[in-house]
Amino acid sequence: MKLPVICILLLVLTGISPLQAQPTAVKGPTARQIIAQIQKNVTCPWSQETVDTFKAGNPDDVVTGIATCMFANMETLRKAVANKCNLIIAHEPVFYNHLDKTDFLANDPVYQKKSEYIKQHGLIIFRFHDHLHQTVPDGIYMGMVEKLGWKANQVDKSMFYFKFDDQTVGAFAQKLQDQLKGSQLRIVGDPKMHFTNVALSVGAPGSQSHLNFLNSNNTELLVAGEGQEWETYEYVLDASMMGMKKAAIFTGHIPSEQAGMEYCAKWLKTFIKDLPVIYIENGPAYQSVQQISKP
Repeated sequence: MKLPVICILLLVLTGISPLQAQPTAVKGPTARQIIAQIQKNVTCPWSQETVDTFKAGNPDDVVTGIATCMFANMETLRKAVANKCNLIIAHEPVFYNHLDKTDFLANDPVYQKKSEYIKQHGLIIFRFHDHLHQTVPDGIYMGMVEKLGWKANQVDKSMFYFKFDDQTVGAFAQKLQDQLKGSQLRIVGDPKMHFTNVALSVGAPGSQSHLNFLNSNNTELLVAGEGQEWETYEYVLDASMMGMKKAAIFTGHIPSEQAGMEYCAKWLKTFIKDLPVIYIENGPAYQSVQQISKP
């Protein structure tokens, strides 16, 4: 806004610089203020014992844009920079261990180079894991049920148990593969087994959680993210070999939760109105031998 000439003369006479009188540009919210909005909008109390903390960058920097993702790996960081998003909200660890401890990585070249990139581009990374699961409804399960189109098959409001028309595990896995493109599904048990009752267990909650699902009368087929091969896998194999009606499909960790971070971006947009919020999809963590093109 330009000041009239007479106003400028008065300002000069009073010792005030015309530049000082110009209205200052309005700055956007800081990363810390954005996270405070998240804390206000989840339905659960914010825990002091949590992995949901800032992992890199300055929380008091102004946010230019927000990107949600499963993993803040290098591909995700580059895409965030390209989209002018300096606040990255990731569901899983940034530095290769659950608590993002970095003391033992101080001299690690991968950690150093990643940290340098984050600093160079002024990125801020926040992990949003515990409270996204604890809020009601669970944001990760909401996104996955929506992506899979299983809402009509829900047995209850838990988003754990579903009922389908009678079919084989193998046929169901084929449809699941189409829905989770890029995933490497593993079937444990008999692919020809018929079932109607399914339990969904995303991520990596551990074998005890898997066994609790499998012991439920509501579970014939467990669709899970990942698990120890020497635990849940062997349990399902033994059950199948003894003629019990149990099978499992493991999708991999990323495919089992990733749609939840897409839902997270949509959820953020309901109360963050003046900043761009985007979702960045992580590709598969590995390739199968079949995917490698022959020379």
